Amino acid sequence: MPWPSRKRDKGAVADKKEPDAKIAKTEEETEDKEEEEKPTKPSAGGSKSGWKNWKKAKESDSGGEESKITYCHWLLKSEPESRLEKGVDVKFSIEDLKAQPNQTTFWDGVRNYQARNFLRAMKLGQQAFFYHSNCKEPGIVAIVKIVKEAYPDHTQFDQKDPHYDSSSRKENPKWSMVDVQFVRMTKRFIPLSEIKSHHLAHKADGGPLKNMMLFTRQRLSIQPLTKEEFDFVLSLEEEKPH
Repeated sequence: MPWPSRKRDKGAVADKKEPDAKIAKTEEETEDKEEEEKPTKPSAGGSKSGWKNWKKAKESDSGGEESKITYCHWLLKSEPESRLEKGVDVKFSIEDLKAQPNQTTFWDGVRNYQARNFLRAMKLGQQAFFYHSNCKEPGIVAIVKIVKEAYPDHTQFDQKDPHYDSSSRKENPKWSMVDVQFVRMTKRFIPLSEIKSHHLAHKADGGPLKNMMLFTRQRLSIQPLTKEEFDFVLSLEEEKPH
């Protein structure tokens, strides 16, 4: 029996802001509402210093040349805490992925066209952050890789699945999925609040996270990352948490 869906798209449910927050809205009810993030002020000088040190190191590695802006990495949101959707628990944590045969599974249930198009753009071997969302403390917990490129999502044809789509036809499927495999845990949990503090600083000083889709298109459960965004966020695992 396949695992429940790993998505929250038609407008993803907003991440919880406080430990006692409760999920009471369906996808349809949240579709026209933007996710609201708690204001997070970067520590004085901390993020800028981190960005400048990171930039200096990257310029040293690349001879000072800036990389072209392309999306070659990804961020995949998944819910680590139980939540029923049409009677089915859509929980899927990093521990659930690690428990799968060969630590591999299909990433099904995406029902947002932009997120679907991102799935279809994924290439074999590309890496993605596994992001725990809609939980007490959202953030990045692990790295996964794409081991099978986009193919039809079988759940769109399953009437018992919460993401069944009666308008999709097998001769021309609307929805796609990819297969992902666990690579490793990040050296530490990288919380949303910390990433946002850098994003706010980078908006002011032109750092790599200034346009990060995690903050410009918060509701999408599948998000592309540039190499610069991926590398900077990954570098945070080496730092002490704020």
